[in-house]
Amino acid sequence: MELRLVLLGGFRLLAGDDQIAVCSGTERLLAFLGLTCQAVSRHLMAATLWPDAPERRAHASLRSALARLDGTGRRILHIGTSEIHLAPGTEVDFSSARTLAQRILDPAAHVAADDLGARAVDLLSRDLLPGWYDDWVLAPAAEWRQLRLHALEALSRLFLESGRHADAVAAACVAVHADPLRESACAALIRAHLAEGNQAEALRRFELYEQGLRQELGLRPTSRIRQLIADLRGR
Repeated sequence: MELRLVLLGGFRLLAGDDQIAVCSGTERLLAFLGLTCQAVSRHLMAATLWPDAPERRAHASLRSALARLDGTGRRILHIGTSEIHLAPGTEVDFSSARTLAQRILDPAAHVAADDLGARAVDLLSRDLLPGWYDDWVLAPAAEWRQLRLHALEALSRLFLESGRHADAVAAACVAVHADPLRESACAALIRAHLAEGNQAEALRRFELYEQGLRQELGLRPTSRIRQLIADLRGR
């Protein structure tokens, strides 16, 4: 049965369609391995996951987290005497999503038809382990947020080039929802609305962005984004 580690939108360990319940210590252990995607020494893992505990206590906590995995969950790990890593063939959604985002953003990469669909928008819609505040989570979560927002904007542009206006709006909407004051995301959504011929939607989106920018940051939109709706405002 296929084992999947879900880190986007929250932690889940799945065997097929069934979710495997694990304790919080084991969740953190599996999440850490899912983020690194490589073998990790027991010493590094214990020190990272239990940084405030004495070394001996941290290693005991690591052994306890490993022991709590049942037969099905234990199949996801390869446990060596000095290193631990995910078993070959384990699917990690974060790894798949990051590869997808990098492929979308690479001008030299071939973007397959499967990349231009609802699954891509869904994968890029979710934050990495929301609500987790461990130091080893915060940095990759912030990097992933920027990567996925850039990819969503690029995906919206690719949809527009294919004449798929509704999909372009959907991708840009996700980016705007994640960061309403992000100019590039707002511009992508305005372009998608204009491509559909929805001038009122384009103008409304700009005005919401302009208002939020002024109220929260005391800033004005740049000339780049104002130019997108210059003709509409002139009328």
